[in-house]
This record gives sequence, structure tokens and C-alpha cells, in this order.
Amino acid sequence: MFVADRTPSLKTVLLATGVVLTLAMGVRHGFGFWMQPISQANGWTRETYSLAQAMQNLMWGAFGPFAGMAADRFGTMRVVLVGAISYAAGLFWMALVTDPTMFVLGTGLFVGFGLACTAFGAVSGIIGRVAPPEKRSWAFGISGAASSFGQFMMMPVEQQLISAVGWQNAFYILGGLLVLLMVPMAFHLREPAVEHAHGPQQSIREAAGEALGNRSFLLLLAGYFVCGFQVVFIGVHLPAYLRDKGIANPNVAVLALALIGLFNIFGSYYAGKLGGRLPKRYLLSTIYFSRAVVISLFLLAPLMPLSVYLFAAAMGVLWLSTVPLTNGIIAGVFGVKHMSMLAGIVFFSHQMGSFLGVWLGGYLYAAQGNYDVVWGIAIALGVMAGLVNLPINERPLARLKAA
Repeated sequence: MFVADRTPSLKTVLLATGVVLTLAMGVRHGFGFWMQPISQANGWTRETYSLAQAMQNLMWGAFGPFAGMAADRFGTMRVVLVGAISYAAGLFWMALVTDPTMFVLGTGLFVGFGLACTAFGAVSGIIGRVAPPEKRSWAFGISGAASSFGQFMMMPVEQQLISAVGWQNAFYILGGLLVLLMVPMAFHLREPAVEHAHGPQQSIREAAGEALGNRSFLLLLAGYFVCGFQVVFIGVHLPAYLRDKGIANPNVAVLALALIGLFNIFGSYYAGKLGGRLPKRYLLSTIYFSRAVVISLFLLAPLMPLSVYLFAAAMGVLWLSTVPLTNGIIAGVFGVKHMSMLAGIVFFSHQMGSFLGVWLGGYLYAAQGNYDVVWGIAIALGVMAGLVNLPINERPLARLKAA
């Protein structure tokens, strides 16, 4: 088990994790801009690039629990350092590789592993351990807002880089930026010293078994699957969907994705703040039901730039506001000792949904020439997620009450 020289302040942890999340999530949210230039340059259909993104999301989820275990055991600093290098290597791979099979595999492994080590699951443990219980939900909201700021900031940057220097050089620049900024931030994430409690200590296997045998944890898994399906399908396929529908100006898609990030700054922050006052399960249900309504209205309304921007703003409020609430429930029910690992397990479900959403979008588009069925699935899943979150029990387990 890691032992740090000193305990970082909550302010330091939020600042450092904020920079890491801004870059990790900001770069990742812009991958939809590369779909057409890469596909055209290599003579691929959209399904190939969609499969690569789906593999990346699946590997992100698969590596997540192990990255969380490593962060809980050896410290967040080491995990973020390794993740930054892997993420940058993945971007270089995407710029250089032209064989479709190798492109899919390399993107999945390098970028997926990099995201697992630099995104929410890996850094949630140190936030949960440093923040006092009364500020924990708020702190998770701050970290969610930082990732949303990354999306807002990076969308126009990535689009302008592709236009100015070409899609390959844009990958090189972003890869270098990840290393230059993430590595210094990692050194501010040395974990607080471990204080050993009296009595038997819960092992990693016991913690995972306890959670997977808990009904409320399984309901969180189901809800997070839906979250992944919806946000990654929209994030990757929205630019292509708008072009298909006659909105040829790429700036509309850029601004739409930027608006999602901008409004999710407020959504994540206030979700975390409200999570400290209201039952988190009811807030989660409201978010999922609202997503189903917003998507339905978007499809029913006449499609024009204004309706796209309104849709983006509404979805932005709901985008990653599930994260502080979900992590808050995990910390409150199971404690923070294995927080990163448990968050990684829940996020694996999220990424299975992401894999299905992004891949199914490309597959059904290739088969049918439109995204109609996938939009319908996204609406139905939103209703389902709203229902399954209602019966979640947020009370701490008996062993935590005894402690």
C-alpha cells in the first residue's frame, strides 16, 4: 500500500485532477471530428472508425477497475503518469496506422488504457479520500465540471487544428500537449498517508464481491450503461447526423458540442451540490427521464441550427451530471477505501453502453443509411434508466455504521 510524504489539500487535488480531466475528456469528446477525414483518407466506411471508437470505449471500461485498484493501492500519481503516456501514444497511433484492423486494436488499447488511468474512475478515489464527507458530493461535482470545461474549450481547438495543420498533425500536437500538461499535474496527486483501522481489513476481492452482491450497486450499473450509450452515440455521431440532414456548415456541430461542454459545467456542479442535500437516486432518475424527453423533442422539432443549439444546451445540463451523483452514492454506501476500483467497475458498465452506442450507430447507418433506430433506442433506454434508479438504497452498509 502506498504511503505519501504529505497529504495534499482538497484545493490542490481539485486543481490537479481538474487539469487532467479537462485534457482527458476534452480530447476524447472531439474524436467525432476525425471520422470523415480519416475515413476518406484511408478509404474506409464510417463503420471502421466507429468500431475503433467503440473498442476504445470498451477497453477504457475494461481497464477501469484495474486502474482503480492500482490508484487505491499505489497512488493516483503513478496511474496518471502511465495513463498520460499511453494516451499520447494512442493519438500518435491514430495518426500513423492505415491498416483498419491495427487501427481498431491500437486505438482501443492505447487510448482506452490512457483514459482509464486519467479519467473519472482513476481520480475519484483521491477526491473521495481527501474531501470531507459533507463536501464529497460537491467535490465530485467540481471534477465533473472540469471535464465539461475541457469539452467546451477543446471542441473549437480540435476543429481549428484539423483545419489549420491537417488531421494527422492535430493528433501529434494533442499528444504532446497531454504529456506536457498531465505529467506535472500528476505530481500534485500524491496520496494521503494510509491510516490503518483496527480490526479486519477488507481486501480488494471482498470489496468487489460485496458491491456486486448489492442490489443498489447493480442498479447503478444498469443506469450507467444507458448513460454511456447515449452520450457517446451523440458525441461521435452528431456531426455526421447533422451533415446528413443538410446542415453542412461544420461550425454548427462544433458549437453544438462546445455548448454541451459549457452547459455541463453547470449541470455537473449543481448536480454535485444538490446531491449533498437531496436523495441522489431521485436526481439520477430525473436526469435520465429528462434525457429521453429532450431527445424526443429534438427529433420532432424542425431541424435548424437554433434547434441544434437548444438540444445541445439541454443535453449539456444532463450530460455528465450523473457522475458526481453516482460516485457520491458509491462513496456513501461502500466507503472510500476502494473507491477508485468500485467507480471503475461501475464505469465499465458505462463503457459497455458506450461501445454499443457508438458501434451500433455506425453499423445501422451502414445498413440503413440513417440513425433513426439508434435514436429510438436511446429514448427507450433513458426511460428504463430513470425507472431502475428509483429503488436504489443510499444508506451506508452496516459495517460502515459500526465503524
